[in-house]
Amino acid sequence: MSHHRPFRPVNPTGTGRAGRRWQVASRTGLRRPLRTALVGALAGVALIGSGTPSLAAPAPPNPTDDQIGAAQTEQEAAAAEVGRIAGLVAAAEAELERVGIEAEAAGTDYMIAEESLLQAQSVAEQMAAELQAAAAAVSAAEARIARFSRDSYMSGSAASTTAALLDAEGPAELIQRAALLDYVAANEVDVLGQLQVAKVAQANADSSARAARDEMAAAEEAAQVAKARADAQLADQQRAYAEVAAQKATHEAELQAAQIKVLELQGARNAYQQWMAQKQAEEAAAAAAAERSAREAAEAATAARNDSSGGGSGGSSGYATPFSGRVTSCFGARWGTSHNGVDVASPIGTPLYAPISGTVKRAGSATGFGLAVYLLGDDGAVYVYGHINDYFVRPGDRVVAGEQIAEVGNRGNSTGPHVHFEVHPNGAMYSGASNPVAWLNARGIRVGACGG
Repeated sequence: MSHHRPFRPVNPTGTGRAGRRWQVASRTGLRRPLRTALVGALAGVALIGSGTPSLAAPAPPNPTDDQIGAAQTEQEAAAAEVGRIAGLVAAAEAELERVGIEAEAAGTDYMIAEESLLQAQSVAEQMAAELQAAAAAVSAAEARIARFSRDSYMSGSAASTTAALLDAEGPAELIQRAALLDYVAANEVDVLGQLQVAKVAQANADSSARAARDEMAAAEEAAQVAKARADAQLADQQRAYAEVAAQKATHEAELQAAQIKVLELQGARNAYQQWMAQKQAEEAAAAAAAERSAREAAEAATAARNDSSGGGSGGSSGYATPFSGRVTSCFGARWGTSHNGVDVASPIGTPLYAPISGTVKRAGSATGFGLAVYLLGDDGAVYVYGHINDYFVRPGDRVVAGEQIAEVGNRGNSTGPHVHFEVHPNGAMYSGASNPVAWLNARGIRVGACGG
């Protein structure tokens, strides 16, 4: 069979590959090698089997090295600034402690000076009172002496004493005048001298007390000024410490934000790396599964071709296995309509073979199937392959049992890579479908599903 197909119809579902180069040289050349099936399997293995693989999840964001490096630089800069400010805070704290001690000492000195001033004032007041008392005593003594001298002068010097006594109006005054005259005669001069000395001493003590009070007042004023200066220095240092402490808190917050940013970026990088590792593991598993499926399909096809040359096991000779994979839907009624064939899931690119020698009746686009091949077997039945990815024959071609005529696809109204296989025993292309599983099982092609 040596034909060249000049034109290939476009799939009405829009999934055809226009412009593909075709080569149909011989029956041997029409059979695709294993690597072709493996390539197709890699593309389609994610849609077969159980469940939807986790590769469908979107990839997490992957921060660049520049982003992580910039965040780490920001973190290091913030840490350095926090360290610098921490040094300033420590120095300000030490200075605050020093100034606080000085202010405390100045306050103590002020209280001591204030107490000394109060004591000096008390002494000065006492000395003033004693001086006033001494002055009063001297004045009284002087007055008595003055009265006695006046009385003596008026009575005469010779009879001064007698006259003073005789002039008394009664015994009581007589006694009083006698005592006074006796006291004055014996002590008036000495007492007056002592009173004068005491008055001078009290005046000196009062002067000293007043000088001490004035000195204590000056000391108290100086202590008050020193205390005010120390309090002002303490207030200034407290403000300076509060400022650097606030700066430290600000930079610590910036450092914390920078650390969080680095952790977020690193966490995103770790999540992306984990996702990549999982993706690679799943891809490796999918590749292994696809290779295993393709290998099993190739082995099954080889066994089918070998059986076709010597007769099928338990059935008529001349038949080969047309497909390989897992049956996902059987022949029969489905949701109020008829499912006229059997669906067999396998990776895209899995080979499809002629079950018996025959003639190709149709190959190309087909409504609902996307692409399909219709083969009229020498046994009079029509075999249909729908949703195929590619076909390697054209109408009128003769094929033999076990020859690859197409490959599994996902075209048309399909939800995953599979082949829809039908058998029309009466030879009609579009009607008279029968259960293909029972048909194949009766001819030694064991499908092993759908109760055939």
